[in-house]
Amino acid sequence: MKARQRPRKSLRTILILWLLIFSIVPLAFITGYSLVKYEQAIDQELSTRLMGNAREISQILNEFQASLINESSQVATDRALVYFMNSNKSDAARDGLRRWLNGKVAGRVWVFNRDARLEIALHKNEKGEAERDEKLENAGVELNEPMLKALGSKDSMFLIDFGSEKTGRTDNPSETHFELSLFNKIFNASGKLVGYVETAMTVDENMLRNIRNRLSAEIFFFQDGKPVIVATHEDLELYKTETFSPYLKDGDFFEMNIRQVPYRLMLRELKWGDSSFVMGLGVSKSAASEVLKNVKMAFFTVVGAIIVLLVFLSLIASRVLLRPIYAVLNAIEDADFDKGLIEVPTANETELGLLAEGFNALSKRTFESQKALKDKIQELEGANNEIRDTQAKLVHTAKMASLGQLVAGVAHELNNPIGFIYSNMTHLREYSQKLLHLVEVAEHEPEKLEKEKKKADLPYIMTDLPKLITSCEDGARRTRDIVLGLRNFSRLEEAQVKKVDLHEGLENTLQLLAGEIKGRIKVIKHFEKIPKVECYPSQLNQVFMNVLSNAAQAIENSGEIHISTRKVADEKVEVSIRDTGKGMNKATLEKIFDPFFTTKGLGSGTGLGLSISYGVVQKHGGDILVTSEPGQGTEFKIILPVNGVG
Repeated sequence: MKARQRPRKSLRTILILWLLIFSIVPLAFITGYSLVKYEQAIDQELSTRLMGNAREISQILNEFQASLINESSQVATDRALVYFMNSNKSDAARDGLRRWLNGKVAGRVWVFNRDARLEIALHKNEKGEAERDEKLENAGVELNEPMLKALGSKDSMFLIDFGSEKTGRTDNPSETHFELSLFNKIFNASGKLVGYVETAMTVDENMLRNIRNRLSAEIFFFQDGKPVIVATHEDLELYKTETFSPYLKDGDFFEMNIRQVPYRLMLRELKWGDSSFVMGLGVSKSAASEVLKNVKMAFFTVVGAIIVLLVFLSLIASRVLLRPIYAVLNAIEDADFDKGLIEVPTANETELGLLAEGFNALSKRTFESQKALKDKIQELEGANNEIRDTQAKLVHTAKMASLGQLVAGVAHELNNPIGFIYSNMTHLREYSQKLLHLVEVAEHEPEKLEKEKKKADLPYIMTDLPKLITSCEDGARRTRDIVLGLRNFSRLEEAQVKKVDLHEGLENTLQLLAGEIKGRIKVIKHFEKIPKVECYPSQLNQVFMNVLSNAAQAIENSGEIHISTRKVADEKVEVSIRDTGKGMNKATLEKIFDPFFTTKGLGSGTGLGLSISYGVVQKHGGDILVTSEPGQGTEFKIILPVNGVG
């Protein structure tokens, strides 16, 4: 291959000439480097200041913690308090604690008796004087089971409470704050537990403002994962704690604008016993930003003047340099690979010619990639169709599982009437044979008729035979009612939209579930007068079946199911189904309409019943709402429009 000859006047030579004339690179490098270094120096000074402030605040909190430990120990080991608690003399104990609380670091002290019930509640008012919270003492406040379990065999435990209501302050109830407290057990001289004491200090906005004025820095506190932020700057309280969590993990300084003022901030995790919380510090960069702004303005002025000159020269040189480049750009803008491969001519041996060749090579690769991409899209469409088919099969499987449960219930209901009809047939056959025998005797041997009557026990047959016939008729009628209810429930011949009475659908569904309900569940109906609803009857009956079946299964032994209907606003009706079963927790409640989610054992449910029911109600333009509490039962509300589907 013949080597390329180097052009006498290449684009590279022209560009080097421009850079040498105008010195753009040196100017930009020197100015930019100076700006970066200046800004780094400012950030370093602010960072040093923040770290010093963080150490000072940490020392303050450590001193508070040491003082609180000492004060809490004084209360827990005070012999007078132990005596009064052991003797149930709350008033005397309260008076002593009130005098003790004045002048202490603690802002609040609570004392609980041995039964974990609050006996004494004291707090400091805005003047720093100890006050009794009589309303709180009479409210029957008790330590909850998780609290006692967490304390366990330990004699003391540290607690952190953000946004606490425990301070008893009423001067500014909207003020955000948090508490750092210490919980101690109180033992008598023989080592017997006689109560509990909790001493706490409140970190509020007043305390933070005093520290801010001394350190000239914004301060805020929060616990990771909790929404409350206590801060000296009210705008910081509007942020969610998730905003700062990434910076806590990085452990580095970061920037943030607060009311359009730039701040440099840092986060530090502080320990309070076994618990922890986060302290944030921020200092304003407004003064440094003004100086940096002036420097940048001078830089941009110089660079702007150079750019104007370059634009003027570029207009002159555009005929020589930019025309081939425009050819490539036009080809890129007009590129349509659906019409075929895009190429530009390579008429010269300069770098612009190499650019054209590079574009042609890139165009070829792009054309081939687009063709391969279309093939992949077709493959994905085929896979998507397979997924849809699989989804349809899963939905069908769920419907068949529901149908299987329904058939099992109907079979159980049919078995009872058919069973006693079958058992009656033996007696009917026996009675008919005896009666036919008596007829033959009366016809051929009348003299033996009386003897045969006694032998056949004719009076008993005459008494029992009508009963057997009546019993068979009842069984047949019951069987007919079950089959009729099953037909009304399914309405397979009514696949189109029509107006139906929802009460009829509910009654038919209850009839089919009678085997699962009767004997242990009482059904209470509150049906109001409602208009007929335009719907797909069989689909709505399936929704009623799923909800009522779940309600029956949620009641383990005996209970009640309340069914009510009423008309609501905007031409809609509401069907409420409420059970007294075991209920659901919040986590389960959030997932009940998810496909394949089930709380039943393996093989007992598909997890698609409620998901399909939700889809059916949405298809009818309605909504399905559910409320539940563990141990309090569950209520489903199905809201449907009266006219029209979807």
